[in-house]
Amino acid sequence: MATVLIPIPDRDFDPTEVAVSWLVLTRDGHDVRFATQNGTAGVADDIMVTGRGLDIWSALPVLSFVPLVGLALRANGNARDAYAAMVRCDEFRHPVSWHEATLDGADALLLPGGHRARGMRSYIDSDILQRLVVDAFARGMIVAAICHGVLLAARSIDPYTGRSVLYGRKTTALTWAMERLAWRLTRITRFWDPDYYRTYTEEPGQPSGYMSVQSEVTRALKDPADFCDVERGTPHAWLKSSGLARDTATDARPAFIVDDGNYLSARWPGDTHTFAGILSRKLAT
Repeated sequence: MATVLIPIPDRDFDPTEVAVSWLVLTRDGHDVRFATQNGTAGVADDIMVTGRGLDIWSALPVLSFVPLVGLALRANGNARDAYAAMVRCDEFRHPVSWHEATLDGADALLLPGGHRARGMRSYIDSDILQRLVVDAFARGMIVAAICHGVLLAARSIDPYTGRSVLYGRKTTALTWAMERLAWRLTRITRFWDPDYYRTYTEEPGQPSGYMSVQSEVTRALKDPADFCDVERGTPHAWLKSSGLARDTATDARPAFIVDDGNYLSARWPGDTHTFAGILSRKLAT
């Protein structure tokens, strides 16, 4: 049995990326430990759990409980069930704080994502977590990152080289195509909060997408070609790149994972079953 540390923000993390990873790892016999900013149980982005809040009528008292756009973007049934189980387990209910978190006794560090700025910025910008990531790479531990978790890794600068820990690595992350599609949709339907789906937005003079996850991660790499995405001609390319199909415990066709030795990365919640399964197998060898 291996031990996996999963740091998460106090709020607004993605329920699928955390809960499905927890479910896969614990079912395979691994020990999962959580760390939150303040050492209290975290809370996922409610919109990604319920789907409510993404429709034009979401501000209306009764109609707000009738999701439409949210049905496509929220966690699916398997992920919601996993989240409901996870929030009841002791390890999730009693995390350590980021200050108390240590890699001693851990075999892997898993960095999940989320996009809502109010919770995720504290996570991605955290000096404490960035140092933890640098330490994990320095120890040669397995590091697994998905979605905005890859951005946390990209911002983690090795003090000896002055470069990101991802410099010289192959990686994927939330692609600009996926991020832009969801952002364009939700900025119309959630017009009172048009940047809900963007954690960081461009400053005046910056080109469109400059602060996207893909762009920032790519700037941290040795070679832009080290950022990997689904290539034309790849088997099941449409399933992998449409943003409409998600993997399951028995169907990895929609997933896209980059395995770079002791570093594993994925793009979005639709990759999580496969992502966590590969991590679990690495830990078992």
